[in-house]
Amino acid sequence: MSDPNQQFHPPPPPAVEAEPERRRVTNLLWAGIGLFVVGIIILILSILNIFPGAGGMGGALFVLGVMFIGFSFMRLPAIPDAPPPMSTVGALTGIFFEPTNVFRNLRAHPKWVAPILLAGVLNGAYLTAFYARLTPDRIVNFTYEKLADSPIKPPPEAMETARVQELEKQKSIGGRIGRVVTAICSVFFGVAFVAALMLLGTLAFGGRMHYWQAFSVMAFVIFPVTLIQKAISLIILYLKSPDDIHPLIGQETLVYDNLGLLVSSKDHPVIYVTLAAIGVLALYRLWLFATGVREGGYKVSNTAAWSVAISVFVLFLLFGMAAAAIFPSFLG
Repeated sequence: MSDPNQQFHPPPPPAVEAEPERRRVTNLLWAGIGLFVVGIIILILSILNIFPGAGGMGGALFVLGVMFIGFSFMRLPAIPDAPPPMSTVGALTGIFFEPTNVFRNLRAHPKWVAPILLAGVLNGAYLTAFYARLTPDRIVNFTYEKLADSPIKPPPEAMETARVQELEKQKSIGGRIGRVVTAICSVFFGVAFVAALMLLGTLAFGGRMHYWQAFSVMAFVIFPVTLIQKAISLIILYLKSPDDIHPLIGQETLVYDNLGLLVSSKDHPVIYVTLAAIGVLALYRLWLFATGVREGGYKVSNTAAWSVAISVFVLFLLFGMAAAAIFPSFLG
């Protein structure tokens, strides 16, 4: 008796679609190595007093180089049926008029160099103008006067030596250049840190996000806020008398668009920090943050996006309140 199934052939195994190749940003490796070497050289020159006042700049470039080297090993996200990439100019202008489309495009085509560099240059330019307007003497002397009233004040002799050294540093060429370079590097560090919080928050609330997506979204969140804030602050800096500008608080912004105007920073430092966090630009940044999380991640609901944004906002607010409670003299 013949086998009735002799013509039967088992079906082939299901084809498994291979994951698309995800490339790395290899250019960051060489940029990181360059920054690493330059930072080491500047540190050595500063220690040898050949380039005085540049130690902070060298350290910032060194750390930024290490960060770039680490980032060069992270692969970019692979998005199927990705839209064509938006130009850098289109993204920088579009973030003001069509942020949703910009964030959606960043999901597939992360980019961040231009907005971070522009924000850093704006910070550096404003800080340079601020020091020129108020003078390093007033800023440094005010800082050390308030340090004497803080719980971490060093011995008087050591504090006077540190004050003189800081004043010399701020007046030196290395110190002036270092302010700008450090301001630019600080934006990279800040974006990297907050992007990590954004990523963790998105995962905690049930969404998905790649770190490069979070990093690029955060870069485009800070750019428009920084541009508006520093442009207005520069105008106010030259319209207002230097004697009426706070030497420390004014270094960040002179835009009084928040509820901090209702109380005195000297008499109620914690309440002032709390109310100063509620303003037009702060709410604009919060909305951009939530929009970026929703459009830059995968399957992130509007509720989850706002939950992440508010959680990060509250975290920084609590940190500011704690700092104001511990160091109230610096707000006086």
